[in-house]
Amino acid sequence: MNDTPIYLPEHFGGPFPSAQFALTEPDGLLAIGGNLKPETLLEAYHHGIFPWYSEDQPVLWWSPNPRCVLYPHKLKISRSLKKTLNKKIYEIRIDTAFRKVMQACAAPRKDGAGTWISDDMLNAYCKLHDMGYAHSVECWRDGELVGGLYGVKIGYMFFGESMFSKQADASKVALEYLCNTIKPKLIDAQVYSEHMESMGAELIDRKKFIEMVNSYCRKTISPVT
Repeated sequence: MNDTPIYLPEHFGGPFPSAQFALTEPDGLLAIGGNLKPETLLEAYHHGIFPWYSEDQPVLWWSPNPRCVLYPHKLKISRSLKKTLNKKIYEIRIDTAFRKVMQACAAPRKDGAGTWISDDMLNAYCKLHDMGYAHSVECWRDGELVGGLYGVKIGYMFFGESMFSKQADASKVALEYLCNTIKPKLIDAQVYSEHMESMGAELIDRKKFIEMVNSYCRKTISPVT
């Protein structure tokens, strides 16, 4: 394990250093630098690594230990969410407004989250979307986008990036659709949050997580529909 992160040149094209070299403080910081080209991002996800940084920083690459994940069959449905689902007040769409979902996730929130999605990140993931790797699950009501989530899907893995909700339970409805209709084998939630824990997410050892990534990303399945 390193005492300092690994520095990547701007023209970096992989392979990434092993996640075992990530720092323990800050937890999971593996490398600094590189770029957000589609091939770089896909290389990172294939090895359990993701970018997360503020606009005034270079690209920071992370692989925390433990890793927060959600097994779709362990999704927790509260009574209030079950009522919302039964009412069918939201129309679910897939990939009809990917950029808008990202922009909504990037908007400032009461807890301060969301502002890390810079224009560079937005454009990079829109390229992945155009290539068929990045996807959005959207909740619409009366013609308005009111909630959703986005992430990167490779094989049977869904690497969740962010979600937003403008109306009650909208992001939770999107997550339920991801779990029970799209049905990846595993959803990467990256780092712990009380919200994801309330939905059934749990922490697993990074080594186990990467073993699962190696297995599930190798499998080829039909695109999200």
